[in-house]
Amino acid sequence: MRLATVTHNGREKAAVVKNEKVILIETINDLFQKNWSTNLFDLLQSNDLTSINEWYQLKGGEELKEVESLNKESVTFGPLYRHPRKIWGIGLNYVEHASDLSEKAPNTEPASFMKPDTAIIGPNDFIKIPHQSKRTTAEAELGIIIGKECRNVSETEAINYVAGYTTIIDMTAEDILQRNPRYLTRSKSFDTFFSFGPELVTTDEVENVHLLEVSTVINGNLHRKNIVSNMTFTPWDLVSFHSKIMTLLPGDIISTGTPGAIVIRDGDVVKCEIEGFTSLENGVIDLKK
Repeated sequence: MRLATVTHNGREKAAVVKNEKVILIETINDLFQKNWSTNLFDLLQSNDLTSINEWYQLKGGEELKEVESLNKESVTFGPLYRHPRKIWGIGLNYVEHASDLSEKAPNTEPASFMKPDTAIIGPNDFIKIPHQSKRTTAEAELGIIIGKECRNVSETEAINYVAGYTTIIDMTAEDILQRNPRYLTRSKSFDTFFSFGPELVTTDEVENVHLLEVSTVINGNLHRKNIVSNMTFTPWDLVSFHSKIMTLLPGDIISTGTPGAIVIRDGDVVKCEIEGFTSLENGVIDLKK
């Protein structure tokens, strides 16, 4: 199943995406006598996501074929939600990306950092290069969405605590970071420096996450792609590792690292493409212009 947040009548609402159809959860509630939350973050906090997916797999997917819907091409998608409790980012998780930066890839523990929710934007929102940076990069990444409270879990258990996956574009003020590695948090935390959505793809939709191919695309041209299995630390390793540091909560995000960052400039359009997922795309504005 695929879920999204769309703007409808001036409000952001949760919806199911089925091919080119977008069906609001509130519409499903009305037609099928359900009482599921119409906010995607709230869905993750309760057991509603599990209930919706069970209904969808049993009969809902077929029943929705006849339901009045919005058209995917005409809908405005937002970020999946705006206020996760935690956003974990993972640096240099592909060895090839580390070599781009002339750095040694971490090989014993992930190089992780956290980002604020004020950095969040959604599909087609503008990334804004700040006045403080002359060299900002964008990075396509696979996102892991936590679905259940998760503490001290093993790698083999990790998938049971994950709601699904999404596309992410993560930004870095690279010139700030290169001045001093202690400036990592600042370089990663400017407003508009974290785009995610448009869809949450539940784990049952992806046969093997390690076979997914992630691509950073700039102005329609492929910059870099790689396969998840080439990560130093796989998604389940990342969930397990961070669950042993702090309790992961429903809606928490782990952005798993990029196959390659690209310098972005005013007027550029950057895209995250993951095989089988709807692409995430954002334009770029340089505030110094």
